[in-house]
Amino acid sequence: MSDVKAKEKSTGKETYPVLPLRDIVVFPYMIVPLFVGREKSINALEEVMRSDKHILLAAQKNAGDDDPATDAIYSMGTLASVLQLLKLPDGTVKVLVEGTARARIVGYTDNPDFFEAEVERVTEEIGNTEEIEALARSAVSQFESYVKLNKKISPEVLGTVSQIEDYSKLADTIASHLAIKIADKQKILETTVISDRLEQVYTLMESEIAVLQVEKRIRSRVKRQMEKTQREYYLNEQMKAIQKELGDTDERDDIAEFEEKIENTKLSKEAKDKALAELKKLKQMSPMSAEATVVRNYLDWLLSIPWGVKGKVKKDLAEAQEILDKEHYGLEKVKERIIEYLAVQNRTNKLKGPILCLVGPPGVGKTSLGKSIANATGREFVRMSLGGVRDEAEIRGHRRTYIGSMPGKVIQAMRKAKRTNPLFLLDEIDKMGSDFRGDP
Repeated sequence: MSDVKAKEKSTGKETYPVLPLRDIVVFPYMIVPLFVGREKSINALEEVMRSDKHILLAAQKNAGDDDPATDAIYSMGTLASVLQLLKLPDGTVKVLVEGTARARIVGYTDNPDFFEAEVERVTEEIGNTEEIEALARSAVSQFESYVKLNKKISPEVLGTVSQIEDYSKLADTIASHLAIKIADKQKILETTVISDRLEQVYTLMESEIAVLQVEKRIRSRVKRQMEKTQREYYLNEQMKAIQKELGDTDERDDIAEFEEKIENTKLSKEAKDKALAELKKLKQMSPMSAEATVVRNYLDWLLSIPWGVKGKVKKDLAEAQEILDKEHYGLEKVKERIIEYLAVQNRTNKLKGPILCLVGPPGVGKTSLGKSIANATGREFVRMSLGGVRDEAEIRGHRRTYIGSMPGKVIQAMRKAKRTNPLFLLDEIDKMGSDFRGDP
């Protein structure tokens, strides 16, 4: 008679209080502590303790919802018994629950104090009996791999899982330990066919293991990089201490100064790469070697050029005409040609254009006209006298292999002007010397 009643109870609908869970899905056979703070949830727990019956644990669809509606709670949940209840000083309740069986919500009652619903227990099916043993073994071996990669799970859990013979309990226990999304856990809870559930758990474990392996590779790579950085720092500190003893601190200060300049100067990509390569060479050289002096001199010049510093160009033609008239009397045709040149530049909005060639006997004002053009356009004025220049290296620059080699006159003038767009006047171009080696 009691068996018949039990059977009716297991197949019929019963009314239970419902406890909505924010960020956890409780499976059958799972013992878990919960912290409850919402008034309705506390009322539901008090009702359970009074009547000594089970409570249905169902996950919310949106964890951020403080007062979920009945349709915002998943219909499939887990019936659980309350093992322990403890009221904390801040008003919240700590409760220890143990899942017993799957159950589906049929409909909610009109209880204003807490969520209460008509519930029917869910019967499980074995599914594919031929595959289930193989699936169970595969799931256990895969779980072993998962535990090795995930350090948050204690190795004792593995021993417990390997001793479980009930396939349903095995699937649920493994699923409860996986760090997966709530929606995925809920999907496993809603799967009543045990063989399908084991297959789902196995698939989720495979994807999690792949992610954990990538995480492990990233961690080991970062660790190696950190170890390398720490090692380099330690060796650099040792090197500094040795150099201090040897009295080489000035050289290190120079290198630190170069590093700071490279970082702060707006170099082009090619120039920055070249500067860093030269600095690396300098670090490895003896400060007293001739080659170190050459590299240091090269870096000095490279970093003293005004990279990216341009002077503002004036485009007022009336003002340009006024400055030319003020500084030079007459020369109308020359002034007209200069204004035309500036007008074309303004029109095209580019500084590129034909080079102006000023021709005339000495003393007519060719050089001073160049100065006036610079004043009219607001650019720095640079005069390069080419009289008697016999070697193109003076204009273009010497090879770095020579001791005391210097960059060309153009680079030197640019450094002196502290701008990358000064107005260059190549003076006395007709007096450039030529010999048997050619004409520069």
